[in-house]
Amino acid sequence: MKAYQRFLLVLLILSISCNEESISKKENNRKPNIVYILADDLGYGDVQYFNKDGKIPTPNINSMADNGVVFTDAHTSSAVCTPTRYGILTGRYNWRTSLKSGVLNGYSKALIKENRTTIASMLKSKGYSTAFIGKWHLGWNWNVKKEDNNKLIPIDKLVDIDFNSPINNGPSTNGFDYSYGFAGSLDMPPYVWVENDFPTQIPIKTTQSVDYKGFWRDGLTSEDFDHTTVLQTIADKAVSYIKKHSKEEKPFFLYLPLSAPHTPILPTSEFLGKSNTNMYGDFVMQVDDVLKQIRTTLKNNGLTNNTLLVFTSDNGCSPRADYKELAQVKHNPSHIYRGAKADIFEGGHRVPFIVEWPAIAKKATISNIICTTDFFATCAAIANYEIKDSEGEDSYNMLPLINGESLRDIRQYTVHHSINGSFAIRKGDWKLIFTPGSGGWSYPRPIDIERENLNLPTMQLYNLKNDISETKNVIGIYPEKVNELKNALAKIILDGRSTDGIRQKNDGMDNWKQIKNILNK
Repeated sequence: MKAYQRFLLVLLILSISCNEESISKKENNRKPNIVYILADDLGYGDVQYFNKDGKIPTPNINSMADNGVVFTDAHTSSAVCTPTRYGILTGRYNWRTSLKSGVLNGYSKALIKENRTTIASMLKSKGYSTAFIGKWHLGWNWNVKKEDNNKLIPIDKLVDIDFNSPINNGPSTNGFDYSYGFAGSLDMPPYVWVENDFPTQIPIKTTQSVDYKGFWRDGLTSEDFDHTTVLQTIADKAVSYIKKHSKEEKPFFLYLPLSAPHTPILPTSEFLGKSNTNMYGDFVMQVDDVLKQIRTTLKNNGLTNNTLLVFTSDNGCSPRADYKELAQVKHNPSHIYRGAKADIFEGGHRVPFIVEWPAIAKKATISNIICTTDFFATCAAIANYEIKDSEGEDSYNMLPLINGESLRDIRQYTVHHSINGSFAIRKGDWKLIFTPGSGGWSYPRPIDIERENLNLPTMQLYNLKNDISETKNVIGIYPEKVNELKNALAKIILDGRSTDGIRQKNDGMDNWKQIKNILNK
């Protein structure tokens, strides 16, 4: 090798070494970045790492799991969209709000009250840059020309909105410095991008859906809103945000709720047929690819080591994925669990949950029970924020589980909730359900019980260690366990919190029919 070639080689080695040292110092000298990716209607069994018999390839989620902490007993606070999102951002069970059942829509007013502390506002107070990109579905206040006092405006009602005006009580009110997203689910009008509180365009047309899987409700749509490209648009915005903030000293929190694989199920041409299952499977693979884009961006910008990355889902898989069609290729989105989205059964709220944080988190599989409300207290611990009594009332710190400091259970009880407002409470292996059926969309639905005059016990008790698929109701065999769990849930409801602290007030306690058989002990 000639002298000048050796000289160039030495310069190259020094350059690489200095760059790596610079990246290392940049990572170690600031608080961790936090990225929370929330898939929409992704089932526990749709991720191959969680379901070895799953037929949908999910290589990027699997790779994250191989390199991180995997929680196998993770639950959303509700079996449907809006309530779970409320719980994630506030650390408070959704049923403590005025929304006792169901979900909001694209015209609904803000569910989060203005004085409520969120993860974003809390982290912002500790020096973080904060961003929301994707699906909001927590209500915000459009500038309505003719005011309607109804908080839950019918989804098929045409609302006269001034799209030239900013929204109120949306992401910026709740602590987000930057926001880009849409109001409800991708099948709920109006279909309008809103950036930093302002609609990007005025909708001038009405779009119509394709078919059962590609379903969305007819409604106002802006020219820059294309249902088929929404998922990638969200990914592109997130990638740009990460790149921009990788050059800044302040750490960032990116809340990234995706639009998929929720309806409309519209995988782009690159993914059509790729899963060898059905269109839903193809769409799951596109979600998997979004995760790849985020992880690659973090890596390329020297952020992987000191970024807490979370990947999970807002509830179980929707029946619109077509379980019967998927069964033909021997794939079950709910894996071994009973039920699906909307149900009080495990398939409604048990979700894949993965944490990747190479600087802190050791590779592990953890079977401790956690809930999506627990992220609030976890972020508070990371940011050294002291939680007030009126904040994060149902949030427990997951950090000892993530960093391997302790494997003790962080929760004594976990409360589950279905689309029709039915409750369940879990302690260890035991789960008590306060409804005779699914409380959702799976058989037996409330309407099935009424139509068929089914003679079912009013409550259900399952030992999940012996009966993970919830097939044997042992409600009549363990009366002491029933009383213990019933009393525990009554206390959690009446105390306005499940964590230690001063008693708090629930919203709208009057005419709350779902708690009558719980409180009337």
